[in-house]
Amino acid sequence: MRRAFFRFAAQPLEQVVAHDGNGFVRTTRVITPDDRTGFRFVDLTEIPSGSSVGLHTHGPEDEEVYVIISGRGRMRLEAEEFDVGPGDVIVNAPGGTHGLVNVGAEPLRMVVLDVNAPHGRAAAS
Repeated sequence: MRRAFFRFAAQPLEQVVAHDGNGFVRTTRVITPDDRTGFRFVDLTEIPSGSSVGLHTHGPEDEEVYVIISGRGRMRLEAEEFDVGPGDVIVNAPGGTHGLVNVGAEPLRMVVLDVNAPHGRAAAS
């Protein structure tokens, strides 16, 4: 039976630079394609104060969702920038460009869900 329950405190988080962002983020992939779910992957990610997930563009084959659990951030989604916090959900469209910086004093925790995009979808210009 595949795992169906994950807790930040129980996961060994690896320190990485995310998409050429500033500083390090701590993350772990709790679901992979090998788990044979509808997800491409699910990550638990913690961004320390001042660190970021660098601005990057996905291909047309995947759609990604950020669910902010705690902390405060500044999100860039295409040409728009806005503040995010606990309970916010951001949809990063297929072919879309996005990045996120922690602008708060505490770590920003989020769940990243990535799925296969419906065929032919792409970010609006």
